[in-house]
Amino acid sequence: MDPPSRTLGVAFSDGRDASHAAGVVVRADGTPDGFAFARCTVGGTDATDAVIDCWRALDREDVRHVACAGVAPAWFNLLDLDRLRETLGRPVYAVSYEASPGLEPALRDAFDGDALAERLATYRSLPPRVRVGAADSDGDASAPDDPRFVRAVGIDPDDAAAAIRGLTRAGERRCEPLRIAALAASAHREAATE
Repeated sequence: MDPPSRTLGVAFSDGRDASHAAGVVVRADGTPDGFAFARCTVGGTDATDAVIDCWRALDREDVRHVACAGVAPAWFNLLDLDRLRETLGRPVYAVSYEASPGLEPALRDAFDGDALAERLATYRSLPPRVRVGAADSDGDASAPDDPRFVRAVGIDPDDAAAAIRGLTRAGERRCEPLRIAALAASAHREAATE
């Protein structure tokens, strides 16, 4: 699968009370083609709204996919990938970079009562993680040393993994939409706190 013509990458950079989201439209060749910013609460439940705010601010019908840096930004402010897919009308996937036994134990340590129940419901609604792998010279995915994983909604996980591989430059772990979004989110947070 070829990379989509335009991908919206969204990443977050946490401050003390607020996390700063950056949404970056990136063309298939890796060129940034638009930026938007939003905020959400560290430890809150509004990260999904921040992604939607970035989408609406950009108002780009040419975006084909939405890629998010993980599913638990801003101290377990979980992303609802199903809601994003329904609201944005595009395939949505979240990329992570470490093997993990899952977030339930950490959620149970950090929250209780209704706050825990809400986060567990969102977490349990997520699709399973699938290893992305690296493309070898024949284009086949294989590389146990490449710890990237994807959760995909509205697109086959293997197609999402192929899109991620196609948008990743040689020598990089993060695909360009997420690499650039992370840089933009960090710069936005630093500028907002000065």
